[in-house]
Amino acid sequence: MNDFPSFSLAGQVALVTGAARGLGRAIALACAHAGADVALGLRDVNTAHDLAREIEALGRRALRLQMDVTDLTQNCRAIQDTAAHFGKLDVLVNNAGGGISGLALDVTEQDYDQTLAINLKATFFASQEAAKIMIRQKSGRIINMSSQAGFTALPTESVYCASKAAISHLTKCLAIEWGPYNITVNAVAPTFITTPGTDEALADPAFRADVLERIAALHRIGEPMDVAGAVIFLASPAAALITGHTILIDGGWTAR
Repeated sequence: MNDFPSFSLAGQVALVTGAARGLGRAIALACAHAGADVALGLRDVNTAHDLAREIEALGRRALRLQMDVTDLTQNCRAIQDTAAHFGKLDVLVNNAGGGISGLALDVTEQDYDQTLAINLKATFFASQEAAKIMIRQKSGRIINMSSQAGFTALPTESVYCASKAAISHLTKCLAIEWGPYNITVNAVAPTFITTPGTDEALADPAFRADVLERIAALHRIGEPMDVAGAVIFLASPAAALITGHTILIDGGWTAR
């Protein structure tokens, strides 16, 4: 009889980028709850003291790291420092992201470059640096942050949508290239989630009602732990044969 699936991350080391708030914070806590020690990639290393304490209260180790992912020197150094501090790196969660909203006719070169820098370029080079470590270990999990915006057109979000679609395809490419080293590469693609980044938009009653209607199956706004659960699954031994895949966490939005 085969062993039953394991969803534990006991004894593993995870690095979560953009960990200070929102999805990153939830994912970091979920990793610790599942048994992993957690490195926190932070745009400002002087933040997230309370998050580190919460992780330690769960019996796990926490390491706060300066990691503005758009600075490739910081990006690579944080990954190297994680492996040096803990002795390995098992899981990289490329959570940090963002973008500029606006009509396509109004997008500037700076807006375009900024969106791709944080969503796509940073993810690629963080994955590259992590893979160097994971190839030596002959194991690893990389989990990228796509979006339902990569699968459906959203008005005023053309560059953001394109960057998130690119994440899903990059995920496939890296999965094929690094699979022989026992590294899986997957992505999650959330719908609108209640976070500091969406609070202002969702506070508009008309916008919120439209989002609830478009989340066709469940008709509720997602919570950060809805996304964290999928990340833990992909990081766990239970997902050992899943790679190159993007899990939509959209409450049925794209099922229409």
